[in-house]
Amino acid sequence: MPTMMSFRKLCLLAALLAGSVLARSTSAQDLGIEVGSQAPAVMVHALDGKQIDLGKYIGKTPMLIEFWATWCGNCRELMPALLEAERKFGKKVKFVAVAVAINQSPERVRRYIAAHPLPHETFYDTDGKAAGAFDAPATSYVVVLDKSGKVVYTGLGGKQDLEAALKKAL
Repeated sequence: MPTMMSFRKLCLLAALLAGSVLARSTSAQDLGIEVGSQAPAVMVHALDGKQIDLGKYIGKTPMLIEFWATWCGNCRELMPALLEAERKFGKKVKFVAVAVAINQSPERVRRYIAAHPLPHETFYDTDGKAAGAFDAPATSYVVVLDKSGKVVYTGLGGKQDLEAALKKAL
């Protein structure tokens, strides 16, 4: 008999996979957490296992959060635009990646980051609470917050205009 935790993970996996199909057929659009709402403060884990409160970042500076996975094709497609946006806006905007806990482990994410170093912090959403709080419809989901912590953009898929999204936050 499946545990409640495995049931939640299965539900999250189903939602993320359904969203992945949607992401293939659409470009970036407002999805997930409502634009204009205040971003939730949620707990995630650093890749070393330490618990991290995302709320310590929210409301301090504009912020870009990407929900991603090592196996996500749309995430790989989005990566050049994400890295270029971070190169251009990294001194004004906090960039954070949140790896979802579907079909990957913290160890798998650590190995991926070792092989493909990223300039921003990467966290692990062990129990899916961050994805749930931000209403992440799939991986390659981006949320941009202004410096007050208000959601100014959400987008999904490998083709997002992150520069335009970030300009909404500045």
